Amino acid sequence: MKKLLLLLLVVSAYSCKTAQSTASKDNSDPSKYVKAISEKDLKKMLYTVASDEMEGRETGSAGQKKAGLYMIEQYKKSGISFPKGASDFYQPVPAAFMNSRRNQNLPDSENIWAYIEGSEKPNEVLVISAHYDHVGIKDGEVYNGADDDGSGTVAVIEMAKAFAKAKKEGHGPKRSILFLHVTGEEHGLHGSRYYSENPLFPIANTIADINIDMIGRRDVEHSNTNNYVYVIGADRLSSDLHNAVVAQNEKYIKMDLDFKFNDPKDPNHFYERSDHYNFAKNGIPAVFFFNGVHEDYHGKGDEPQKIEYDALTKRTKLAFVVAWDLANRENRPVVDKK
Repeated sequence: MKKLLLLLLVVSAYSCKTAQSTASKDNSDPSKYVKAISEKDLKKMLYTVASDEMEGRETGSAGQKKAGLYMIEQYKKSGISFPKGASDFYQPVPAAFMNSRRNQNLPDSENIWAYIEGSEKPNEVLVISAHYDHVGIKDGEVYNGADDDGSGTVAVIEMAKAFAKAKKEGHGPKRSILFLHVTGEEHGLHGSRYYSENPLFPIANTIADINIDMIGRRDVEHSNTNNYVYVIGADRLSSDLHNAVVAQNEKYIKMDLDFKFNDPKDPNHFYERSDHYNFAKNGIPAVFFFNGVHEDYHGKGDEPQKIEYDALTKRTKLAFVVAWDLANRENRPVVDKK
């Protein structure tokens, strides 16, 4: 009888421990990890990514490859690996693919990816994207592309570091996150198009794309403040995604959300001009964060000393809290629009 009682106590204790270990983590509040988004770290990384040493990061160039190695080094320092199912941090993008629509004599290049596996729904994947190429050297001048899109590049890395910290402390994302740095954007969104046609994870399992392209400056429409960001595309396919952006901003960031360029009739057509579009056209809800065009857009004056690092940090935090919500909510964003 005593042996039976002892056995029951052991089984009961084990069951309680197992239940506790498998219980859903409370990831309702990202506040602690928002604070891990560091203005100092963003600035340090951007001064490297957008330095003359990277030679303007032209698609497939030695300078772009050097920038890629630096980016991978940042992921490794944070203990973040390449995705499950990949052999390294690179997704090769062949020259033949990039030149198939309009031959610009582009060489082979590569997307760069990193990954944090979800704790509860690992097969559902959130993509956070930014392009890391720029336009290279023109007439002997290096076009460093600090805002376009050095700002988005370092934002994605910094967000990954914050998610890695959360995971280390037992609050990792419930869904998996793919941090995707794409090539060839300046020549026609080639890297994101390649990924969308050759996804590592099934498109059907991709719940959303958060795309970050130019978040370090201000445009003439906002000459008196940098406390804004343009939000493009969030409501085109999913009211859930739009509502998440609005709610998370209101709760944690309190930045002015400008939807001017989200108008389908807007003549700039920014919705079709950055990498989120290759997800959206495949039915994946996508949002594009953008600071608008300024006088140094695609110019040699797009330098890291002109970045407004307080704005870069705040916009990165906005993207992070939206990503946190999407990665941890009970249900993926519903596609309820066409």
